[in-house]
Amino acid sequence: MLALRLTRTAHLAVHLRRLLVALASAGTGFLLLCALGHALSHPDTPGASALRLAWCAAPLAAAVYLAVAVARTDPGTRPRSGLSAIGLGPGRLMAVSATTTALSAALGSVAALLAFLYLRGSLTGRPPSDRVAPDALAVGQSLPAPAVLTLLVLVPAFTSAAVAHTLRPRDPRPAAAAPRGYGRFGAYGWGKARETFGAYGRFGARTAQPAAVAAGSRAAGAMGVPPLERSREWGRVGAGGALHTQASDPHPPPPGDATPQTPDAAPDTPDTPAEPTPRPQNTTALPWGIAILTAGLTVETYTGNAAAAPAPGTAPSAGVLIGWALTALGLALAGPGLTHLCGRLLQAARPGALRLLAGRVLMEESQRVGRPLGVVAAVAAAAYVATTVYDGDGPAFGPLSALGALLVAGCTVATLLTAAVEARHARADTTDALLRLGAPPATLRAAAAVRAAALLVLFGPLVLIVAVLAALPLDH
Repeated sequence: MLALRLTRTAHLAVHLRRLLVALASAGTGFLLLCALGHALSHPDTPGASALRLAWCAAPLAAAVYLAVAVARTDPGTRPRSGLSAIGLGPGRLMAVSATTTALSAALGSVAALLAFLYLRGSLTGRPPSDRVAPDALAVGQSLPAPAVLTLLVLVPAFTSAAVAHTLRPRDPRPAAAAPRGYGRFGAYGWGKARETFGAYGRFGARTAQPAAVAAGSRAAGAMGVPPLERSREWGRVGAGGALHTQASDPHPPPPGDATPQTPDAAPDTPDTPAEPTPRPQNTTALPWGIAILTAGLTVETYTGNAAAAPAPGTAPSAGVLIGWALTALGLALAGPGLTHLCGRLLQAARPGALRLLAGRVLMEESQRVGRPLGVVAAVAAAAYVATTVYDGDGPAFGPLSALGALLVAGCTVATLLTAAVEARHARADTTDALLRLGAPPATLRAAAAVRAAALLVLFGPLVLIVAVLAALPLDH
């Protein structure tokens, strides 16, 4: 009931995003039912039917990816302070979000079943439609109810499970001390809080030793300075002998608070779990992405040159398909690193305020926007290869193949736009602060245009080069 109430009282934009999930589920469910119809019409060729069913994995993955992105941007199921007291903790809100996603996907599955039965003529008693091949509709044969139910449950089950896994409550991890020799922030994560500008050398925070602090405290005590004032003036010594000054302490005590801060005191746990901080090293997956991309192009080129050209009406070899899959995976993994690199390049060579702002935003949002952007780049490269393969005397590109391609392309683009909306909401406080400081709105819009142009300049030639290299073995 809570999921239905949250669904009913949501904003129009939230309803539109959930409608996209329902449409993606309907298209994927229809393709799965068509694969079942082909298997019923051709019982003597189980391999071809299994291949059709395997090709449905691409739109299924795209629908799940879109459902996760929509659930992350749903404001109704976002944890808020104080909800745990009424039984709406992070785990309950995660369950509500998974249930809402399952309801949207189930609505799409029901629509897919109705459309399939309508095209078969089972609902109206009319002859089957000629828009879809009769063998895909299994005209004149009874549909096995367990198989139909199993296929229609796949999309709601996968989407709700993926949403529950993504939005599961996470305990805030304690900040580990950075090992020596790994740089200022360490190599594997940020600290508990980011340091302010200029706090590195302020008041000798990195050179003062606990003994010096103790000596200064004793001297201050001899001069009659109260202990609380000494802790505020020179800093406090935390666990492990680390010195925390007013500049480096992210949460200094208020002036009227006379309660001393002990090292072993545990901080108050908020009602809402801390959101996972994106890793600063967004380029760690870039070498893996480049390696997988190179391996995919190598496998595709080797198998494409070794085998004969595909005959009309046949699909490329299995090695070429494996190469395409590796190429797409490499682009998806390299997306965050390339976005981070694009932000760094924008700030090179004495940048102004506009380029500096655009580059900083790209670096900060590389993990959130880079992965969907890499997936869109992979889909664009695959679309170029598909138009090359299916052009002229290539295999026939039927309506079901067009529906699958439209589903994959539409879901990936919608996921990218949803991630952009999520990133915009995440930096809303920063945007408001810039506006309060006097930054003109035209500058913020210009920075957004610079970011979009920089990403287009970087990813456009890359997608074209990868697509041309992937299509070369199929042109001989």
